[in-house]
Amino acid sequence: MTADRPTGTAGPHSPYLPYPASTGAPGTSAGRTVLPGSPAGAGSPAGAGAGGAGSGVPGPVLPAAGPGTGPAAAGASGPRTGTGLPAEGLDLPAELVTGEAVALDLRPASFASRALAIALDLFILGFVSYVSMIAVAALSFSLDEAASAALALATLVTLLVGVPVTVETLTRGRSVGKLAAGLRVVRDDGGPIRFRQALVRGLLGVLEFYASGGSIPLIVSLLNKRGKRVGDLLAGTYVVRARGGAALPPPVAMPMELAAWAYHADIGRIPDRLAMAVRQFLGRADGLHPASRQRLGVELAGQVAGYVAPPPPAGVYPERFLAAVLAERRRRDLDRLLREQAQRISRDQRRQQASPLSATGSRLIGS
Repeated sequence: MTADRPTGTAGPHSPYLPYPASTGAPGTSAGRTVLPGSPAGAGSPAGAGAGGAGSGVPGPVLPAAGPGTGPAAAGASGPRTGTGLPAEGLDLPAELVTGEAVALDLRPASFASRALAIALDLFILGFVSYVSMIAVAALSFSLDEAASAALALATLVTLLVGVPVTVETLTRGRSVGKLAAGLRVVRDDGGPIRFRQALVRGLLGVLEFYASGGSIPLIVSLLNKRGKRVGDLLAGTYVVRARGGAALPPPVAMPMELAAWAYHADIGRIPDRLAMAVRQFLGRADGLHPASRQRLGVELAGQVAGYVAPPPPAGVYPERFLAAVLAERRRRDLDRLLREQAQRISRDQRRQQASPLSATGSRLIGS
């Protein structure tokens, strides 16, 4: 989309339109954000702009900020992140990021909540152990000494390792204590744990909690920013809060004037930190100071442009360009996931239909 270039500059070679220097903050109308020059912004300080006063040239309309995204203060140049992005007004914790650059709200569990969950689990395990030992003692009267020792050892291993591993595997990381405390064990990438992770945690838990009296997990978890114990470090897991998280913001809408360009554009792998910064900027743009909004938009658009070819049409606002890239990125990720799901379903169907004696068959003989 092209428009008459307003006053001001966005850089010596920037293809993006800047905000007019004399208009002030963009206004909002009817649940949408209207940039200077839009007829919806008439009568406000943002009413003059892209085509000049009284020109009637409409300005681009940005998606409204999602729920839960309030204003972010922006002032003088502040500290920068590891990717060279401005840190002001953009809260950039080291979080997991979805394909649409939305940070997953996986907050590590606090030390107190983990201690409560462990205490509840140990109390339940102690009660089960007491009942089990009574049963083993009653059976030992009818067994010889070697069989009684083997039964006692098997019971002990089952209680200390088998029960915790089985519970965490079947519940995907939620024991009774963690369920009561609102916690869950997840992988480092945010996914549910499997048997392998549960087994590593269970085996190391015997050494950590019983052999050391709980001193090893206490020290290690206090030194780790995610509260990991040794079993978590080796299994690649950590404990997170499973309730009380904020709702995810709505998806970024595709600007219609850039849909055709984005569909044919070559979008490379944008770093998660940069994509998350763009997502947060788009959600909080309404609350930023006009000068900071212009500067952050142009800077982020310049960094994202390095991963996109060809460049957007001349005269595009930075926020429109950024929204188009994120929306197209999300569409392609969704298409890829749907293709992979269809391939898995087709592969499973072929295996079910194949002969039981073939190398790719999954049916049993007689089924």
